[in-house]
Amino acid sequence: MANKSTIVISVDVGETRVGLIENGILSEIYVERERDRSPVGSIYLGKVTRVLPGMQAAFIDVGLDRAAFLHVEDVIPQQDFEKLLSGEEEGDDEEAEKEPKENDRDANRLSRKTPIRDVLKEGQQIVVQVSKGPISTKGARVTSHVSLPGRFVVYMPTVDHLGISKRIGNDRERKRLREAVEAMKPSQGGLIVRTVAQGLTKGTLKADIGYLVKTWESIAERQKTAKKAPQLLYAELDIVLRTARDLLTEEVGKIVIDDLAEYTRLKQFVESFMPERAGDVELYEGSDPIFDEFGIEDEIARSLSRKVPLPSGGYLIIDQAEALTAIDVNTGRFTGKGKDVEETILQTNLEAAKEISYQLRFRNIGGLIVLDFIDMERANHRDKVYKALVNSLKTDKAKTTVVRISELGLVEMTRKRTRESLGRTLYEPCFYCDGTGHLQSKATICHEILRQIRREKDSLPGFKVVVNAHPAVIDTLQREEKDALQKASARYARQIVLQPRKDYHLEQFDLGGS
Repeated sequence: MANKSTIVISVDVGETRVGLIENGILSEIYVERERDRSPVGSIYLGKVTRVLPGMQAAFIDVGLDRAAFLHVEDVIPQQDFEKLLSGEEEGDDEEAEKEPKENDRDANRLSRKTPIRDVLKEGQQIVVQVSKGPISTKGARVTSHVSLPGRFVVYMPTVDHLGISKRIGNDRERKRLREAVEAMKPSQGGLIVRTVAQGLTKGTLKADIGYLVKTWESIAERQKTAKKAPQLLYAELDIVLRTARDLLTEEVGKIVIDDLAEYTRLKQFVESFMPERAGDVELYEGSDPIFDEFGIEDEIARSLSRKVPLPSGGYLIIDQAEALTAIDVNTGRFTGKGKDVEETILQTNLEAAKEISYQLRFRNIGGLIVLDFIDMERANHRDKVYKALVNSLKTDKAKTTVVRISELGLVEMTRKRTRESLGRTLYEPCFYCDGTGHLQSKATICHEILRQIRREKDSLPGFKVVVNAHPAVIDTLQREEKDALQKASARYARQIVLQPRKDYHLEQFDLGGS
């Protein structure tokens, strides 16, 4: 039990946070707010608002703030979907091995070459599931290929497929599960057996499959009685119950939650779907906030810093931009204690590889990522760092693709992104600098003011020119730029009066005559 992970759930007014602690280190954090719950996994009756032949895609109104994006490969033709809903014969959340006899799983999907206008028309109603939540300025991504995750299996009513999670490594257990699930596979749709199904009895698997099939049948009934789109047909579990379903694995020793009502609801859910783990749900009754008690608040602040220290004295600089995330590795004050330069660089890069994999997972950074390791002259050193990075990424549930280190020390990689990063969830762009991280220097603004006086001097009435500006800018004009101010006053034959305005932005100013 000492090495077991712990799930900590903090329930506050309007917000719930979940932290996963592995080996004493906070490895994952999830945040869900009541007013903007993640729609991922929810199923909607949507309405096609725009069809874009050039992109082979369409925009679907599902009732969210922005229209959702649907690609042609994720579309099921209307007549085929109606057959599925009526029960007539005709995506997963874990990597799974395909059965040899069913290598044509993708045969159920339309080709990307199929003209989108042949299968979708504007105004048409369509059942879709959110596969990827809204990120930054982009709307959600949706698919017609529904997948319903249970505790032990994932049911996919739209594809004929049977798979076993790759993380189940025992061949005998894989064979047993395959035979068991094959015998109870529904006549319509496919199944993927999840990692937590290892060692389960047939009865437990059958109950989980039966529950998911009934869920799909109820969704089909709601669709038939739905009057008009957009309409929610099925809501994914909230973060508390979803945590128990997806994160309460054999590696987790306990779930600790600080709210009595949510504890009761969580306990009932666990007793229903995994009664053997009901004793692992604990109610936190301490006086300090639960995240403070477990040291999570301090870790969040430290780990979301732009500059992340490494054990030996080096550090990472993490910059997340719109197009990509750049991570720069620096030696800092680390000199290697007598080692040669190459060994110092190698050690720093090895530490960086481990910390980078942790940061990507903790911050939930996705998309294109460029890693700038310190240049290594020796090919075997580059190989060591590459292998260390790949091995560290194996604990990450998100799919990653890594290109080998170049001679310049650069690594290009991608990480699958299904929700907004933690940094963009907890922070917003600075309103003062408009998210750029930069402001014009006070000296620059002073000289811009003097240029503006030159432009407007003839149109301003009276002898005096009144400059209204931020107090810091006025102070710079009176001190560092005093000579320039006096020369401008003499050149334009006008008295320049400085008026500090506390309510002005640093870069804001205006001129008046008097």
